[in-house]
Amino acid sequence: MPNDPFDILGLEPRFGLAEDQIERAYLTRIASAHPDRADDAPDLGRSADLNEARRTLLNPERRAAALLARLGGPDAAEDKSLPDGFLMEIMETRNEIEQELADDPSPRTRAKWQARAEQQRRQYADRVSALFDRAAPEPGDDPDPAALREIRTMLNAWRYIERLIEQLDHDPARADFGP
Repeated sequence: MPNDPFDILGLEPRFGLAEDQIERAYLTRIASAHPDRADDAPDLGRSADLNEARRTLLNPERRAAALLARLGGPDAAEDKSLPDGFLMEIMETRNEIEQELADDPSPRTRAKWQARAEQQRRQYADRVSALFDRAAPEPGDDPDPAALREIRTMLNAWRYIERLIEQLDHDPARADFGP
């Protein structure tokens, strides 16, 4: 893959990368591709690729999607599956949030829902991590197609949680819920 963020930063393709590993790899490579040192346009493009690879790998959801693509799993456009009952659950949650914020638009109410959504984010990250371990337990193993499909299903649900977190943002200029 020409724009594979793991290859661009020279990192082992795995979900459980630490933030400091990503930063070190990025800083090592960006130093040689800095625009002040670049004599031609391809080096400027390399800086942009390095920046995008860093952004992708620092975001666990995006990192998981990149790893899934690398392993040959389905992308979100071709597989929109969700866990059983998830859509109803997220619709009920959104309704509860809207009602609570209408009754009490205080930062405390918003923070409560933000904390719940962030807990769900952590749960999805843990599930996806375990699924990646199951999909290809050893480097070089052929990935398990069923595990890859299950990862896509979890990532689709995780995207809903990320969107919920974005909508709960405390900045009224960016938030979608309530006043």
